[in-house]
Amino acid sequence: MKQNDYIIETTNLTKQYQNVNRVDHVNLKVPSSCIYGFLGPNGAGKSTTLKMLLGLTPKTSGTITMFGMEWNAKNRLSILKNVGALIESPSFYGHLTARENLSILCSLQQVKKSRIDEVLSIVRLRKQENKRVSQFSLGMKQRLGIAMALLNEPKLLILDEPTNGLDPSGITEMRELLLSLPQQYGMTIVISSHLLSEIEQTANGLGIISNGSLIYQDSLAHLHEQNSHVIAYRTDDLEFSLRCFENTKYSPKILDGYLLFSNLKEQEIPKINEYLHAHSITIYRIEEREKNLEQLFLELTGKAVSL
Repeated sequence: MKQNDYIIETTNLTKQYQNVNRVDHVNLKVPSSCIYGFLGPNGAGKSTTLKMLLGLTPKTSGTITMFGMEWNAKNRLSILKNVGALIESPSFYGHLTARENLSILCSLQQVKKSRIDEVLSIVRLRKQENKRVSQFSLGMKQRLGIAMALLNEPKLLILDEPTNGLDPSGITEMRELLLSLPQQYGMTIVISSHLLSEIEQTANGLGIISNGSLIYQDSLAHLHEQNSHVIAYRTDDLEFSLRCFENTKYSPKILDGYLLFSNLKEQEIPKINEYLHAHSITIYRIEEREKNLEQLFLELTGKAVSL
């Protein structure tokens, strides 16, 4: 991918607290018009990285380039006018309605008031626009927060844990909303999350951070391509089945009542079947298994974290 195809690019981005690198020489490359999932355990450095991208936290060292411009005092406003963000919990005036909250933000950002109707429609809050925000559910507040982030018609939307605290219905609504934005508006979205299943269903680009270091960055599809496939056999005699392959090129193992073959080519499966039948072994079941994103994530980060 060409350098100018990246809407965000960082070089050795580092944030140090008390002589410890909480974000350690991170080189992000976020392609345009994609949904980029930024994954990591709690405390891995996700929020700190996003705050540095937005200028909310000063970097210790390294460079940040957004929209082809290096982040500095000269380019700060030019960059931020094209960025919308929702970091941590959105802040509102609870005694005001959704429309009134958006109207105040329009005045502060010098955005035309006609955008209010547009963003309320995008996040599906038109029917609740005159309801006090204090009466909103958590999911409605999250959607209003995204509406606020969309007011300035950003080319880049940065969201830190947008599904945090939502029930399954709210998570589904948020997922559908996020999936629609790049398609309809050509927007690039960076989503920080520890909900691996949600990233798996929304993102096409992926970065995984652990202990402040970026340990994987590429497409989600490429990560799955590196995943080893396993063919699992349940037979009438597993121990005998295993011994039958002792002097062959195959090295299966027994796990949880199945005989497992790793990295087995598709055309080899009939040969395995014939071999087992030739040894009078009955096959009860054959399964193709692949690690999901959670299993791959745990392998990459090297520890079982609370997800």
